Amino acid sequence: MTFVQLIECRTSRLDEMNRLLDTWVEQAGGKRAATHTLVGKDRSDGAHIVEMVEFPSYEEAMRNSNLPETDAVFRGLVALCDELPVFTDLEVVRDEQFAASAVRRFFDTLTAAGELPPLNDLIDEDCHSHDPVNAQDTIGLDAIRREYRMWRDAFDFAFTVEDAITQDDRACARWTWDAVHRGEFLGIAPTGRRVTMTGTTLFRCGPHGKFTELWWQRDQLGLMQQLGALDELES
Repeated sequence: MTFVQLIECRTSRLDEMNRLLDTWVEQAGGKRAATHTLVGKDRSDGAHIVEMVEFPSYEEAMRNSNLPETDAVFRGLVALCDELPVFTDLEVVRDEQFAASAVRRFFDTLTAAGELPPLNDLIDEDCHSHDPVNAQDTIGLDAIRREYRMWRDAFDFAFTVEDAITQDDRACARWTWDAVHRGEFLGIAPTGRRVTMTGTTLFRCGPHGKFTELWWQRDQLGLMQQLGALDELES
């Protein structure tokens, strides 16, 4: 279970504290068990500093605490503070990454039965979709929906999201697409073949939580080969 250590202190020497933390990262190297750190300054009290350090588990946090480098940084931290830091140990009981959740919901929505949903709760009206297969970007929700309907008319398909990673206003998904060719696709008559394709999609999220930009990368050549479109070229 994910474990978070909350460290609160009072200091007017934040720059020195940041340099101390950088030194800790350098010295601990690959031995450091922390997966994420965040340092914040109280807007209403600039001397009130809060650091949140995330670990895969409590046991990993304890292993990290026993490193000699951690002991050295703690002593340095105390020297920079106006009073002793206060530690709070937290077992994480709920962890929601909204961008990652929206990405998974996006792929589920693309495969929803019946008419394609409006997607206006996920995609911005002025969204730009970049796809190296297309000569020009697809701009606007209506145009993006038409492109998705083209795929839905040609294939019965499902996405499996293998990984979803978020950072700042970006999210990236690595996916596998499994489908049956039921309708015409790029001039290719329905073959009934089962096909698969892998790819990644990068999303940029706007301040309203909707996707404002998409970048697609997929194995289109492999798909065309599975559909038999390259047979004549190969022969």
